Amino acid sequence: MQSVTVYCASSPSIDPHFVETARAVGRLLAERELTLVYGGGSTGLMGEIARSCADAGGSILGVITHHLADLEVAFERCTELIRVDTMRERKRIMTERGDGFLVLPGGLGTYEEFFETLVGRVLAEHDKPLAIVNDHGYFDPLVSMIEHGIEQKFIRPAMRTLVTVESDPIAALDALLADRGHELTQSDLIPPLTPPNH
Repeated sequence: MQSVTVYCASSPSIDPHFVETARAVGRLLAERELTLVYGGGSTGLMGEIARSCADAGGSILGVITHHLADLEVAFERCTELIRVDTMRERKRIMTERGDGFLVLPGGLGTYEEFFETLVGRVLAEHDKPLAIVNDHGYFDPLVSMIEHGIEQKFIRPAMRTLVTVESDPIAALDALLADRGHELTQSDLIPPLTPPNH
């Protein structure tokens, strides 16, 4: 693995206790010589990760729309900063350029990126690992929702292997490198199309 795409908040209006974990992720990626691939902004957790990674001598690929570059103020210390026209193009490049995906607390955009990437793996559009950093229990409701879907048989139990959830960013990154879900097959993840006999 040479690069990790990170999804997280761009909003500056977040509790400070989330900031230190974001900074730790940036330093960790730099220390392990993994390129940070992210949304290119300088605000919120996105900015904290990027600055921490840059300060530690890490490599950074930022991908941002022209519109958001004006609103978020693009992080100009990126090793490579790609400006695109649409969010669809932005997400495509971030998916292609990352060898794994790390999800930190964020809002609707972060959830959208996570679920789109997760569904892409379920449908075999890519085979890259995903891990969630459940900082201060932020993603507890998401985990409960997925478990509820499994209990109600809308989601296959193998999803528990496909997405690693860790409170510690080091454990989450180690899970990406180990990729415990790599051996899953399509039949593990997608229910049969023919309805069961009653």
